[in-house]
Amino acid sequence: MELMEGWEHKDFVDSPIVGSCSLDETLRCIHIGLLCVQGSPNARPLMLSIVSFLENGDISLPTPKEPMYSVENNYGADGAAENTVNSANTMSITVLEGR
Repeated sequence: MELMEGWEHKDFVDSPIVGSCSLDETLRCIHIGLLCVQGSPNARPLMLSIVSFLENGDISLPTPKEPMYSVENNYGADGAAENTVNSANTMSITVLEGR
C-alpha cells in the first residue's frame, strides 16, 4: 500500500503482539477493515468474501472507497480541540436520562 510508506509495524499493532504478526498481514487486515466501512452497503464485501480474504493472502483485494464516516482533525497547534462541528449534516445525538 502506497499510503503506508514510512510507517513502522509498531504503529499499527499493540506492543504485546507486534512480534507475532507480519506487517503484510497487518496491512491486509487494515485494508479489509476499510472495505467493510465503505459508504454504500453494496460496496462492502459479504462475510464469505471477508473470510476468504483472511484465509487466503493470495486473493487480490479491491481498492476501498472513502469510508462512510470520517473525523477531521480539529486540534490547534497547542493540541487543544477547536470549537468546531464535526458533522456534515444537521443531526445531533441526545442522551435520555430517567427521572
